[in-house]
Amino acid sequence: MRSGVHSGVGDWVRGGEIITVPPSPARRSSEIAPEAILTVALLVLICIGVVMVYSASSATALLSDESPQGLLIRQGIYAVIGLVAFAVCARLRPSKLVGLGKPAVLVSIGLLVVVLIPGIGTSVNGSRRWLELGPVQGQPAEFAKLALILWLAGYLCKNADRLDQMKVLRLPLLATVLMALLIFVEPDLGTTIVLVGAAVAMIALAGAPARILGIIALGTVILGALGIASAPYRRARFMSFVDPWADPQGAGFQIVQAKLSIGSGGVGGVGLGNGLQKVFYLPEAHTDMIMATVGEELGLIGVLGVIALIGAVVWSGYRIALSAPDIRQRLLAGGLTSLIGIQTIVNLGAVLGMLPVTGVPLPFVSYGGSSLVVFAASAGILVGIGRRSRTRRSRTLSVVGSGGGHAGGDRGGGNRRARHAGARAG
Repeated sequence: MRSGVHSGVGDWVRGGEIITVPPSPARRSSEIAPEAILTVALLVLICIGVVMVYSASSATALLSDESPQGLLIRQGIYAVIGLVAFAVCARLRPSKLVGLGKPAVLVSIGLLVVVLIPGIGTSVNGSRRWLELGPVQGQPAEFAKLALILWLAGYLCKNADRLDQMKVLRLPLLATVLMALLIFVEPDLGTTIVLVGAAVAMIALAGAPARILGIIALGTVILGALGIASAPYRRARFMSFVDPWADPQGAGFQIVQAKLSIGSGGVGGVGLGNGLQKVFYLPEAHTDMIMATVGEELGLIGVLGVIALIGAVVWSGYRIALSAPDIRQRLLAGGLTSLIGIQTIVNLGAVLGMLPVTGVPLPFVSYGGSSLVVFAASAGILVGIGRRSRTRRSRTLSVVGSGGGHAGGDRGGGNRRARHAGARAG
């Protein structure tokens, strides 16, 4: 029977100190670690992505006299590289990763400038987003998102008690706007939205007051509206999102074809590899619109399954953030999880016709090396934070458990020493 005053679930006050009573061994053994759930969901999503990329690209490649296994092999290589990045980041100390944030941001800004230089940056579909080094092709904007989150975690932690002052947020806001502007002029509106959304989410998680968040949100909306209005094709995309059937062969073509893909799949789908929309009808069937291919071939069941797996990743990420041992790791985990969640919402919103088409890939599933490697590395960082948090809690509980006995012994020893001292004094 425990003595003391109960102050909450598992907390007891004794001698002016709050002592956390560890849960029973049965309860601890029945819990599934969030990092374990995240790892399993990640592996399943990557496998689904490899299969669906092959299904979405093989028929078109074959009809174009190209190798039907071409993108399958590439995505398989990207998956292996991503899993290596996942394993490495899971073992690195979060403090070291956060320490790399500032140089990573500077390098990312430099690469974002370089990619805009004609003759250096590679232009695809009117967007200059890629850098090529021999057979290797990378997208600096994807790495910029991770770099910004690493740096913000350290900066916001260092200034956590001064976030009610706008001048303290001037530097992170300027860095975010600069990176967003460089990505925007590629042009890549979708990645710009995701980058800014993740940065604002981190500022909110750091505890910035509602007044500051309101100013930032208002500025973001104004800049976003100006960005959409600055180019005719962006205005056309926005209007096609409102009514895609007003121009089904023009600006609304991709949304209409995506809806036809998902609708034709029904509940169970037409079968893996049997979809027709991916064959010269649905643009970007293996990248931005891969969920439409999933809907056609695997049906509503497949779509809900993929959403559930990504939801498990996001849920696990926020659980890891809540249990992180310090503010820096909490912000890092929260920022990475927000990045995954925001990009998923932007992608699915476009596929389902709920948001304008902006051209961002679905995390872990869409074709693309840079995106897959960055998100796999982000997941690895989350797993690393979760493991270290769990190990630290286990050690703390062990110390508390063993300290109770020592505390009692010390009190007894202290009484004996007092009695001996009194005897000697007498």
